[in-house]
Amino acid sequence: MFSTAFSPVQLFGYAAFILGVGSFLQKNDRHFKLYMFGECTAYIVHFWLLGNPTAMASTTISAIRSALSLYTRSVWVAAIVVIVNLALGFSLVEHWWNWFPLMASCIGTLALFLLHGIRMRVAMLLGTVLWVANNLIAGSIGGSALEIVILLVNGHTIWRMHREARGKAGQVLPGKD
Repeated sequence: MFSTAFSPVQLFGYAAFILGVGSFLQKNDRHFKLYMFGECTAYIVHFWLLGNPTAMASTTISAIRSALSLYTRSVWVAAIVVIVNLALGFSLVEHWWNWFPLMASCIGTLALFLLHGIRMRVAMLLGTVLWVANNLIAGSIGGSALEIVILLVNGHTIWRMHREARGKAGQVLPGKD
């Protein structure tokens, strides 16, 4: 059991876990995207070693889109990334559940390019649910743990951001009694 838990394939899953949790702890959108790029990079190797080409391809596109979203919010770039994801789906999907990481990647792409703040994180939460399902089916220990923790961490970060925004909205400006 421990030999499987500490195999190279699972170690890359654990690296993705650490970077993914770090990503969803960030309230700064740029830091969020940088950590996400690191998470995706570790995931690429993890899914390659697991022999899951659909998740590996989708994660590769996710890494590219995370990097691109640091420099542009173009609807056209987002559309191209979504189209590439769907094309991958039609060429790689062997089982109905292989669509989960592709759908998650499409949702994440739209979130990273078109949304920001709390709205971006809520959309990412939906993608996380799809990744949980994929990782449980694929047998990814680190990936499953990562996505379950991300559900909790992202939910907590959304709550913190909401509380902070509500606190700022309720503040009385000096001289405005």
